[in-house]
Amino acid sequence: MLYVIAEQLGFPGILNLIRYISFRAGAASATALLIGLLLGPAFIRWLRAKQGKGQPIRADGPQSHLAKVGTPTMGGLLILISAFVSVLLWMDLKNPYVWACLLVTAGFGLIGFLDDYDKVKKAHHAGLSGKMRLALEFLIAGVATWLMVGNSNTELYLPFVQGPVLDLSWGYIAFGAFVIVAFGNAVNLTDGLDGLATMPVIIASMAFLLIAYLVGNVKFAEYLGIPHVPGVGDLTVLLLAIIGAGLAFLWFNAPPAAVFMGDTGSLALGGALGAVAVATHHEFVLAIVGGLFVLEAMSVIIQVFFYKRTGKRVFRMAPIHHHFEHLGWSEPTVVIRFWIISFVLALAGLSTLKLR
Repeated sequence: MLYVIAEQLGFPGILNLIRYISFRAGAASATALLIGLLLGPAFIRWLRAKQGKGQPIRADGPQSHLAKVGTPTMGGLLILISAFVSVLLWMDLKNPYVWACLLVTAGFGLIGFLDDYDKVKKAHHAGLSGKMRLALEFLIAGVATWLMVGNSNTELYLPFVQGPVLDLSWGYIAFGAFVIVAFGNAVNLTDGLDGLATMPVIIASMAFLLIAYLVGNVKFAEYLGIPHVPGVGDLTVLLLAIIGAGLAFLWFNAPPAAVFMGDTGSLALGGALGAVAVATHHEFVLAIVGGLFVLEAMSVIIQVFFYKRTGKRVFRMAPIHHHFEHLGWSEPTVVIRFWIISFVLALAGLSTLKLR
């Protein structure tokens, strides 16, 4: 909004700063952080009053989790409100990539909200069925992918390989939708401990804000041998808003958590990262940067696959963060070590930008 106003005025004086993506991205992060910190206490009190019993705790989970009974969920709304207000304030409203990513974030957030509502209002069973949830996710992700690539920018890129390896044509829409849906649900599965999903999302967003900036700059893209997508650099505004909102939420979500992110936040943030990866044509790099989320999702798939066929479990409990809790690791130990893994994987993913 401010960009449009400054543009209409001709970017006079200090308003010339708004012309630069770096300034708007930094301002978006600060705005989201401030909104989250100021709104957080009252928002959590409101959730607690509305939900009463809060997030249900798995009876078969680690016994230490029973102390979390009564903690409100749907805290992801705080992240989404802070990020959306900030992005709409500082983005270029004509940028299709930001709107496509916001569509995924809002759509996935709504789906997650319906599931969270069902958890805290069990008697109503208002949640979506698994098939309906996936169908809606693929519909939203497919539309967003089409908005970002249409039928012209459908080439597939791989890490460590310079230049496109294959033109998927219209098949790219299905591929992009799969990436967005898969990553949204991977982040959703990771959100099981205080702060476990929040910081890795922030770390992955930091990595991809650099990728988005480089991909959007023709000189850097040519130098590194990565795809150049005009206009995609504005996604740094969205990513830094997510980082600011995520840090504000982490203030309240740090152990012991005063609020849980819930499906509302985890599904939306995972979808947003997936959408950014599709927009920048770095889908496979996302699998490296977000390797922690991939590991969590694969642990569930492996557990279910082997249990259905052999009746035996590979892990003591899935997702895999619960496995380590059952091995005797304390919750803070699991969370911090997983943060370290996430940071190392983000560096590994960024290294692919030059190794081509």
